[in-house]
This record gives sequence, C-alpha cells and structure tokens, in this order.
Amino acid sequence: MRYDSIPASLFENNRKRFVEKMQKNSLAILTSNDVMPNNTDDVMGFAQNNDLFYLSGIEQDETILVLYPDAFKEENRAILFVKEVSEHTLIWDGDFLTKDKVTAISGIKNVKWVHEFEKAIQLFAFEADAIYLGHNEHIKRITAEMNTRQDRMIQWCRQKYPLHQYERVAKITRELRTVKSAEEIALIQKAIAISVDGFKALLRAVRPDVKEYELEAELAYHYIKNGGNRHAFKPIIASGKNACALHYNTNDSVCKDGDMLLVDFGVCYGNYNSDTTRCLPVNGKFSPRQKEIYQSVLHCLKEGSKFLKPGVLSKDYELQMASLVETELVKLGLITLEEIAAQDPDNPVCKKYFMHGTAHFLGLDVHDVGLYSKPFEKGMVLTCEPGIYIREEGIGCRLENDYLLTEDGNINLSEEMPIEIEEIEQLINTK
Repeated sequence: MRYDSIPASLFENNRKRFVEKMQKNSLAILTSNDVMPNNTDDVMGFAQNNDLFYLSGIEQDETILVLYPDAFKEENRAILFVKEVSEHTLIWDGDFLTKDKVTAISGIKNVKWVHEFEKAIQLFAFEADAIYLGHNEHIKRITAEMNTRQDRMIQWCRQKYPLHQYERVAKITRELRTVKSAEEIALIQKAIAISVDGFKALLRAVRPDVKEYELEAELAYHYIKNGGNRHAFKPIIASGKNACALHYNTNDSVCKDGDMLLVDFGVCYGNYNSDTTRCLPVNGKFSPRQKEIYQSVLHCLKEGSKFLKPGVLSKDYELQMASLVETELVKLGLITLEEIAAQDPDNPVCKKYFMHGTAHFLGLDVHDVGLYSKPFEKGMVLTCEPGIYIREEGIGCRLENDYLLTEDGNINLSEEMPIEIEEIEQLINTK
C-alpha cells in the first residue's frame, strides 16, 4: 500500500462495536467490490467496499468478511476469506496478500482462501438464525442498473438459505461510521494536508492561457507523491462560466485573463477523504466584482460554519445558511427584498443563484453514510460549502472547508488551506 500502515486496533474496535449491534445468534457477510472492466482485458483502478474496509482494513478484491460473534468456536467469530496466492498469480499479477499479512492488517487470526467460503458458511448457517448482508443503500443512482458482488451474494444466500431472517449491514454501519475515531480523524487530516500542498502548487502554476487540465495535473502530482490512494473524486477545475455548472469536470478549457477559477477537489488517503473548494483569479488579481462576490461567499462560510455543532438538525442548519446567502444576494443586487416577500416558499428566489445543500458527512465516502434526519453529534466530520453562481456574469464562486464537530462547536480541519483574498493574490504573484 502507498499510505502509512493503519493500526489493526482501529478495525478491531470497529468490529467490536459492529457485533454489539447485531442480533443474537446472527452472522454478517460482507463482500469486496468488483474490479471494474475498461475495454478488452483492461481494468479500472480498484476501490474497496467501504463497509468491508471499515471492519477489516483489507483493500484486495475477492475478499469476504464473515462475523459470527456467537459461534461456538472462538476462532470462527471473525474470518476473512481472500484470494489464494499461486505461482500463476505471482507471475502475472505479483503478490496478493498472504494470510500473515491479512492478519497483521486486520487483527483477524482466522484467514482462509476464498474458495473455502461456501463450505464454511454451510456450517454457520445451520446454526445461525439471521444473516446480515451488505448493499449499496446510500446513493442507488450509481449502482441501480449494475449487478454487483453484493447483489450476487444476496442472491446466492437467499437461494441457498431461503428460510433465514435477513438483516442489513448498512443499518449498523451508517450509524457507526458517522462518528469518527481519533485514528480516522488523523487520516482525514493527512488527506487535507496533501490537498493543501496541491492547492499551493496550483496557485504557483495558474496564469492566463493555462489549460484547466494542466492545473488538475498539479493536484494529481501531489496526491501521488504523498502516498494518496487517488483523487477523492474527479476534480472540478472550472474557469469562468464553467464554474456555474455544479459538477463540471471535463477540465479542458483555457483559463483566460480576467476569469475567476473554481477548484473543487479532494484527496483519498488510507481510504479516507478530504473535500475542499477554493476560488482564485487567473491573472492574480480579483476584479472589484469578483472580490465582492467572493467576500459574500466567504462571509457565509465563516458565519454558516458556526451552525455546525452537536444537537443541530441538518434541515435547520441549511435554513440558516440559506438565510445568510439570501442576505448577500440582496447586497450584490441579484435579488430584491420585494421578490423575497412575494416568493413561493417551496421555490425561494435565492435558488436561482444558490441551488445546492451546503453540508455533507465526510469520511470513507466523500458523501459519507449517515442519517440527516438525526441531530449532528460530537466526532462527526462535515463539509461547509456555500456558493453563489451568476450565469449571466460568467462567475461561479463556492468555498468549502472540512469541520470536525466538538463538544461545543467545531474545528476547521482545512485551516491551513489559503482562503483570504490577500493571501491568495500574494501566493499567485509570488512565483
């Protein structure tokens, strides 16, 4: 692995908390993700199923974790099934994880080859009353038309053991994963630190007529150099009017003199993610109008982030943030108090220039699992990302930090990433 080793105690503690929430005499089966094909015999980069990683630390494909806390034999209470190392795999693919390495990473002593899975489960299912299975419940638009390894495991189990009671792994992990341990926070902080280095390099590289993808390359260089897994998501390097498309990421335009550039990016390190957004002037100097809009968004970020604290409901936070942005839109001359007074509450006028939510959970997923219907808690990590998008002026501005919720407020984990106008201009103009 590229990143520093993660203590096995993290995964041992995660499993301990997970099994405490399982029904009596039940077992859980978690599978890895598939290796996704590209064309012919080529494949895309592998990304592990995050629930499996959370409970084991194993990144390898064709991995199965079985937890049976009430098993008669203690050795069978946690088993990892992994791909078998052979002479063929050594020649063509290099080393897979050995059993000893799997134990060192996960803390699980009972490691078997994956072809032994069916025989082992037959014995456990005979005694167990319920089976917990994983499934991508979080954002189904991505996998709705796919038959994933999780889908195939569900189909196999229901065919083999149709009379068992079935439960959802996600119901437990979405609760556990939202509150971060000290080890998890450290991994997120490392991802952010790499992001800070990448952003500072981008500031040194930005200039009129540079391609957006040239700036994207600066970010890629720094995450690879510092041991990151990958981009947390395909970065948005959006100059001028491109910044008004919220998910623009083709990054193939020329950054022109006078444009403002929006950079929304993150680093995945040890499978934990950062997610930050900054805006900057391509020529090194904000125009009066750009500065005016930027200051409004920065004000919303600084004031709105104060609402991120334990006990607050997401919907109440978003209403307070929308009120802040609405006030700034009036100051910028984009909407009027009269329009606000006459607006349809279900379609507020501010949505013309501010059309997205501004806080999401952050962790193993960039949009991490969790329930927004429950109050925020100490130990959660959330983003704060207000924005104003003015298509008629070709200006889009969004600013985003990552915050750790504490007992009475929050800590800005992105504090080291330049955000003040003067500092950004100075860094751009100091080549």
